[in-house]
Amino acid sequence: MKHGKKYNSSAGLVDKSALYEASEALELCTKSSFAKFDETVEMHVRLGVDSRHADQQVRGAVVLPNGTGRTVKVLAICKGLDQDKAKEAGADFCGAEDIVERIQKDGWTGFDVLIATPNVMPLVGRLGKILGPKGLMPNPKAGTVTPDVAKAIKEAKAGKIEYRLDKTNIIHCPIGKVSFGKEKLMQNFETLLGAIIKAKPSGAKGTYIKSCFVASTMGPGIRIKCAAV
Repeated sequence: MKHGKKYNSSAGLVDKSALYEASEALELCTKSSFAKFDETVEMHVRLGVDSRHADQQVRGAVVLPNGTGRTVKVLAICKGLDQDKAKEAGADFCGAEDIVERIQKDGWTGFDVLIATPNVMPLVGRLGKILGPKGLMPNPKAGTVTPDVAKAIKEAKAGKIEYRLDKTNIIHCPIGKVSFGKEKLMQNFETLLGAIIKAKPSGAKGTYIKSCFVASTMGPGIRIKCAAV
């Protein structure tokens, strides 16, 4: 694959054969950023599990102490007083049957997080084919199906992210923006990695954390030294 001069110059700062300490890698990640916009810093963790087995799934949610640096649009599907609570908590969109109909008929997905109360899940279940492939279906494990809709909305706005394995047994998550600097990125990195380690399934055998990389949106991947878990 051919890269531009800016990328090649950025990649030249990174030793591909090296294993960097997390703080060193994150500092290098900010220094190697070259785009004109505030790039997102992403974390990619390959786990020693097999996502095809139910007892080896790794999924959850965690609130990053410094947020993600992006504005999150939240949709709340709920009824009655919960709608008032959702609006007070800062939901960008709120409704029940009307919202479900809009998504079904128009394929509307103009939101980043969907939070629902348990009593409307029969309604929300109809949206699986539309929202499932986009990763927008609410889930109790991620805290997006909850009776406390206000708390869930505030957490989503504060920087709560969901992590889950993809088909290649890798977790991909944003941990902030280049403008955060090394210290804030490090706090977010440690919080997410700690949550992933804590979520280690009982069915996992051998080395759990196989590899870990960080990279800015346009920058090169930087491999991090992780203790064997």
